[in-house]
Amino acid sequence: MKKPNILLITSDQQHWDTISALGSEVHTPNLDRLVREGTAFTRAYCPNPTCTPSRASIITGMYPSQHGAWTLGTKLLEDRHTVGEDFHQAGYKSALIGKAHFQPLKSTEEYPSLESYPIMQDLEMWKDFDGPFYGFDHVELARNHTNEAHVGQHYAIWMEEKGCTNWRDYFVAPTGNLDPTITYKWPIPEEYHYNTWIAERTNAMLEQYKENDENFFLWSSFFDPHPEYLVPEPWDTMYDPDSVTVPSITPGEHDNNPPHFGKTQEENPDFSDLQESGYGIHGYGSHLFYGYGHKQKLGDEDKKKLTAVYYGMISMMDKYIGQILDKLDELGMADNTIVVFTTDHGHFYGQHGLQAKGGFHYEDLIKLPFLVRYPGHVPAGVVSPAIQSLVDLAPTFLSFCDLPVPHAMTGVDQKDVWLGRKSQARDHAICEFRHEPTTIHQKTYVDERYKITVYYNQTYGEIFDLQEDPGEVRNLWDNPEYASLKSELLLKYAWAELGKESMPMPRICHA
Repeated sequence: MKKPNILLITSDQQHWDTISALGSEVHTPNLDRLVREGTAFTRAYCPNPTCTPSRASIITGMYPSQHGAWTLGTKLLEDRHTVGEDFHQAGYKSALIGKAHFQPLKSTEEYPSLESYPIMQDLEMWKDFDGPFYGFDHVELARNHTNEAHVGQHYAIWMEEKGCTNWRDYFVAPTGNLDPTITYKWPIPEEYHYNTWIAERTNAMLEQYKENDENFFLWSSFFDPHPEYLVPEPWDTMYDPDSVTVPSITPGEHDNNPPHFGKTQEENPDFSDLQESGYGIHGYGSHLFYGYGHKQKLGDEDKKKLTAVYYGMISMMDKYIGQILDKLDELGMADNTIVVFTTDHGHFYGQHGLQAKGGFHYEDLIKLPFLVRYPGHVPAGVVSPAIQSLVDLAPTFLSFCDLPVPHAMTGVDQKDVWLGRKSQARDHAICEFRHEPTTIHQKTYVDERYKITVYYNQTYGEIFDLQEDPGEVRNLWDNPEYASLKSELLLKYAWAELGKESMPMPRICHA
C-alpha cells in the first residue's frame, strides 16, 4: 500500500472561533468542507503564542524551551533536527510555500539569517535559491504581512513574473509609494495578493508530485489574518461592521489578575517593574492603544471595522485554500493525502480589553482551529475535544507514514486519536512565553477543565475553571476556597514539565 502524503495548511494568528461550520459568523465554506469531511479538534493549543517559536515547534516536534527559538527575534538554529529530514531520508519530497519565519529580520556574524535585511530583498539571490532549508527540499518564501516593508524573496519575483513590475507601490518600504496610513482596504489587486501566489505555487507543486509519482510533505503557509488589517476589494466590505460581534472587556475582570493585566487598560501604563520594552504589538504597553494608520487609539467604530476586515481576510484566504483542495481532487490525490489545517497561534481583537498578541495565555491566544481530513481513515463529520498541540504534528505525521519518530521529539503521537481509535493521547497541553531573558517568563498548564499560569520569580498567577468560567473572567489564584485546587494544579504542572523533558537517545546499557 502506498504511504500517505501530508499537506499541512496553516494561517497566521487566527482566532479559534472563526470557522462557520463550528458556529462562527465568519463565512468559510472551504474550511467547512474539511469539517464535514474530517475531524475538527476543539481543544488544540500552540506551544507559544508568537510566530517563530510555534512554527519551529511544528517542524521539530519540540517545545520552544527545547529547540531554542524561544521568542521573536531569535532563530531556529540550522543544526536542529527537523521532520523534513526524516521525510527526505524516507524518499519523500518536501516543500514549504509561503511564510517560514524561522529566522529574525536582523543578521549577525554569530547568528546569520537568510530572512533578514538586506538579503530578503536581493531578488537575484532568491532567483537562485529554493532550498534546502530546514529539511525542506524546496522552498518559496515571503516575509511580509499585508503591506509590510519586509516584502521580497520569491513572492516579489512571482509578482514581477506576473507583470506587476510596480509591486513596490503596494508596500510600505523605502522604495515604495504606499501611504502607511491607508487602512482596511489594500489597493493591491487580488491577482497579485500573496494568497493567490501561495495557492498557485502549492498547486504547481502538487502537479509536479503527481507527474513524478512522488510522496510528499507539503506545507502551504498563509500569512493572513495576521495584522495589519488590510485586504483587497471586495473582501474589505464583505462584512458589515455594524453586524459583526466585537468582543470587549468584562468590567472588573482584571481586579484579581496579575498587576500587568489591569495596567493594560490605563492611559499611560508603567511596566518598568517588568523591564518591559513595550515594542510593537508584542509588548504589554500596546494592547489597549493599538495604533493603526494615523490613529494612536482605536475607537468603537475602528474596532468594528477592524473585526469586519479581520473576518474578510479569513474569508479571502478560505477561497484560496479551496483552490488547493480542488486541485487535490482534480489530480486524484485527495484519498491518499492527510490534510491538516491549523494556525500558529490565536489573536485578540477586543477580548479582555486586549488587541493582537503577547504574554496573555487566554484561550483566545493559545487555542487554535485544528482540522484533520484523511478520507476513509479519519472519521468524517466528527467534532472532538481531544487535546492537541502543535508539537504533536511532526511525530504524528511520521507515525501515519510508518516512519520512526526521533527520540528527541517531545510531542505526542496522535495517530490513534485522529483515526478515532482512542479518545485522547494527552491529558494536558503546555504553553510557554518569554519576551526578554530578564523579564516576562511564564508557562501555562491546561487540562480538560482547568488552566494554571505561573510566572518566573513571581508569587502571582492565574487559575481559571474553563467549565464554569469559559470566558476566563474569574481568576481563582488567590481565592482561599480553591487553595487545594491550586496545590493540585501546581503539582500537575510540575509533572507535565518533567514529562516533556527530551530523551535524545535510548538507554542501551545499565552501566
